[in-house]
Amino acid sequence: MVDPTQLSYLQGFGNEHETEALEGALPQGQFSPQKCAYSLYAEQFNSTAFTAPRAHNRRSWTYRIRPSAAMGEFEPIDCGLIRTAPITEAQCPPNIMRWDAQALPDTPTDFISGLTTMAANGDARAQSGIAIHVYNANQGMGDNFFYCADGELLILPECGALLAYTEMGILHVEPGELMVIPRGIKFKIELPDGPVRGYMCENYGADLQLPERGPVGANGFANDRDFQYPVAWFEDREGTFTVTAKFCGGLHRAPIDHSPLDVVAWVGNSAPYKYNLSAFNVINTVSYDHPDPSIFTVLTSPSNTPGVANLDFVIFPPRWMVAENTFRPPWYHRNIMSEFMGLIEGQYDAKEKGFTPGGMSLHNCMSAHGPESDVFEKASNAELEPQRYENTLAFMLESRYVIEPTAFALNTPTRQSDYNQCYQGLKKYFSQADKQERTD
Repeated sequence: MVDPTQLSYLQGFGNEHETEALEGALPQGQFSPQKCAYSLYAEQFNSTAFTAPRAHNRRSWTYRIRPSAAMGEFEPIDCGLIRTAPITEAQCPPNIMRWDAQALPDTPTDFISGLTTMAANGDARAQSGIAIHVYNANQGMGDNFFYCADGELLILPECGALLAYTEMGILHVEPGELMVIPRGIKFKIELPDGPVRGYMCENYGADLQLPERGPVGANGFANDRDFQYPVAWFEDREGTFTVTAKFCGGLHRAPIDHSPLDVVAWVGNSAPYKYNLSAFNVINTVSYDHPDPSIFTVLTSPSNTPGVANLDFVIFPPRWMVAENTFRPPWYHRNIMSEFMGLIEGQYDAKEKGFTPGGMSLHNCMSAHGPESDVFEKASNAELEPQRYENTLAFMLESRYVIEPTAFALNTPTRQSDYNQCYQGLKKYFSQADKQERTD
């Protein structure tokens, strides 16, 4: 296993990177010469259409020992608890829902066999919507590799680090960081520090990109330079290997007689990357009122309707709160977007009880939600001095489409049957007399 401390990275979101593990492996002046250096094969990888506008076009040229076509036939295998949109196995209720963290496995389980789908929306074949999975694993993938043809993968460790061996190189990702693996890229996950748990969002729609800053201007939010891409790394190994593909909602496995991690060099802007969420430059109110959560958007997958995202990835990191004469937690609300939340570390300010690291909640389109009753009481009577939110990292996956839970999510013992009770302590304070006294 590679020593994570020895890894180096390329910087900059969406940049045209070039990297080679052997000097001279990258062609100069053209992408596909008649004969490549080291007798390598040139192979282009496209994660957008050939004719996508230049600003959104993502492609990389790879120079590899064998082309990706050199492998056996795929055969379908059991999907386990992995599901793909549209979800048709269960009725989607409008109830708010919350789950405890899933337990770590007590039998040998790798990253792929440890995936469980909690919810999904849209339609993978129509390339719209998302699926939300959790992963729990206690062993590495060894000589087994995986790629997802249905969507790009946004991976968020909550417990334990991941060492991702990808076609483009190696990424070491810890809790508090994210990793994105483009649709179609082969990879395997090893566990350098033991058992792991976390979240994975499968994005069927447009590739994740940095949101526009708008009136914020040139600075703030996530900066391009803080995103890290792997340098070229390859292995020239022959033997008995397998590749599992997620394709049209099914899992399929094929034999391959060599490691597919044989890219000696690559150049382009479509590759796996990681980002440390502590680098996010938070923009917040310094006057009054709790701002919309959209100001905490790290990455977005736009839809055909401007301003209405297929997916927004939003975080609630450590930050100062200084708003005056304001109810500081998130307000009570109903909205057109559907929200799935998870917790990486600490406590979320609107839910002080029952929402713990590894847990999840779902507030669907027009389902009312907001701070629990105890939080309302405390926030309504607090001294509004500057307050630092420390040791906290929650995230939200927000989508224009209703997020439909799977049968597993609806019936698992980790679903909190009493979640709605957190609002039952909300008291009636209305009094016409009070208003009259204040206006006299």
